[in-house]
Amino acid sequence: MTEHYYRWYSQYTSREMEMLVFGDRGYPVILFPTSRGRHFENRDRGMMDAAHWFIEQGLIQVYCPDSLDGESWYNRDIHPADRVRTHVAYENLLLHDVIMRIRHNTGTGKVAVAGASFGGFHAINFAFRHPGLVSHAFSMSGKFDIARDQLDGHWDDSAFYHNPFDYLPGNNDENLWKMDIVLGTCEHDSCRGSNHELSSLLANKNIPHWLDDRPFANHDWPVWREMFPHYLSRINFG
Repeated sequence: MTEHYYRWYSQYTSREMEMLVFGDRGYPVILFPTSRGRHFENRDRGMMDAAHWFIEQGLIQVYCPDSLDGESWYNRDIHPADRVRTHVAYENLLLHDVIMRIRHNTGTGKVAVAGASFGGFHAINFAFRHPGLVSHAFSMSGKFDIARDQLDGHWDDSAFYHNPFDYLPGNNDENLWKMDIVLGTCEHDSCRGSNHELSSLLANKNIPHWLDDRPFANHDWPVWREMFPHYLSRINFG
């Protein structure tokens, strides 16, 4: 399984960013880290081992970027509005640096996005805000009311449009109905309620999705390592 390391200065975040890419070809999958996670977290936690068959067969190419959570959503040293602005800068990095690199490497117009825990929020939020770019959105134990949880009561339009519970009801982009959406959760998942609530919002709009609620498991890496390859098998590699 090949591993490529990228480091570059991004004009969007005004800092150097890092990313690991696994595989040389195949359908592009952006895999976000958990809360404040680094580009190597998913590798070190065994997610690449879980997906190794798809990577080694040349079916997928996995992009693991750094997060900016510690400087955005979790940064209590700056004003809540600035936390959202920092996240917007990160989203621009994804759009203009990561997606552009993916298109250069693969020539693919769309991508799959995935992530566990806070990475599940990133996957769903990016997919729902840019449904024309995303074919598959795989969240594992994600929580989706992030703006209300992380902004100390602050609220503005930017916070609204980065909180899926708030903007999804009014989002009528036709690509949402074409997207393969999976919400993975489990019996003892601290984010289980959030997944059921998002599933209800999707159902109210008749947006096809799968709420994968597994028994016994906890909000932890063992169940995510089981979920990830299962969800990857839903991609049409033809």
